[in-house]
Amino acid sequence: MARFSSVRHVLAAVPALALLASCTVVPGGTPAPTPPPVATPANAAALSLARGPAIESFGLLPRDSAAALDAFQASCHVVTRREDQTGLTQPADWYQACAEAPEWPRGNAAQFFSAHFETVRVGDGAAFATGYFEPQILGSREKHPGFDAPVYAMPDDLTRAWPDDMPQAEREGRPPLGRYDEDGRFVSYYTRAEIEDGALEGRGLEIGWAADPVELFFLQIQGSGRLVTPEGEVIRIGYAGQNGHAYTGIGGVMREQGLLGDGPGQYPGSMQGIMQYIRENPEDGRALMRMNESWVFFTELEGDGPLGSIGVPVRGESSVAVDPKFVPYGAPVFLATDRAEARGLWVAQDTGGAIRGPNRFDTFWGAGERAREIAGGMSARGEALLFLPRGTLDRLGVP
Repeated sequence: MARFSSVRHVLAAVPALALLASCTVVPGGTPAPTPPPVATPANAAALSLARGPAIESFGLLPRDSAAALDAFQASCHVVTRREDQTGLTQPADWYQACAEAPEWPRGNAAQFFSAHFETVRVGDGAAFATGYFEPQILGSREKHPGFDAPVYAMPDDLTRAWPDDMPQAEREGRPPLGRYDEDGRFVSYYTRAEIEDGALEGRGLEIGWAADPVELFFLQIQGSGRLVTPEGEVIRIGYAGQNGHAYTGIGGVMREQGLLGDGPGQYPGSMQGIMQYIRENPEDGRALMRMNESWVFFTELEGDGPLGSIGVPVRGESSVAVDPKFVPYGAPVFLATDRAEARGLWVAQDTGGAIRGPNRFDTFWGAGERAREIAGGMSARGEALLFLPRGTLDRLGVP
């Protein structure tokens, strides 16, 4: 990301834990052969496409459609200029809708979508949706008793380079993140454990201090949030970068250890369940969090909301994170799922490290306790339909 949601996702990881690979054993105790890898389609255009029903038949609610129209309008400077990785649309396809969006009466927003868009099912259309939110935790601009978990800005020694011992033939793509040590060698950057143990102390990188390191850990996973001081000041912080170490979803680790589930002594497979375990088992919980060596650095934000990956503020109950290879940024998306909260019209304005593949969505719920509760337990399945500008499907040759 990029921005808001690229590094989050214990939330996205937890509902998908049932999909973790396990070793299949055939009679006699011999492991079954590993199946050949399934080819991943390059983008949405490489999948089957089918026209969906008319938008008039959806029964779009006035409030939802008005909020979606506002979110769509905010994305217009992206969709009319940026190359669409899905292979479905071109910038010119969006011109007419974007030209009319600013003046369209919000009380009649449903008709806007009917007038300018048609629906398409990508692949089988089977959707899976999780949730994310903007955490709000206790914090302070200064370190004092009870506020001693540092929230760091990007350090100036975090850089990209090739390790000296890496052969030239293997130096492809972007160099890895790391730092130069005191001997001038390029090495990995500090891990979460090293940072927690003080590797960055005394460098003036602190944006603020959190009261609860567990809450800060989950704020890092979300990628953005708010520090609320005892005096009532709200410090909004957003994703600036990370230390180059791989993200480990601790929900997956807990599932493998038998800690999550519905059985006796197990914890619920949600963010709330994971936090409960960590608080009830502080030593093991701290070690568990340190298994995720990725550390997120922040920057202080201004404006009316956290920024999604396209640089547009994401809106609670309107914005959704997608894989941009399968859903055009800025495109409206209609979700019909088994969770009533997630049903309805959303606009693709963000992405995330765990949001990969067609019809995979992460719904944004804003800030506050309600947002936290819904996002923390969101796991919805159903159908997804993309809204594309009228005429797009004819150009693509979709029957």
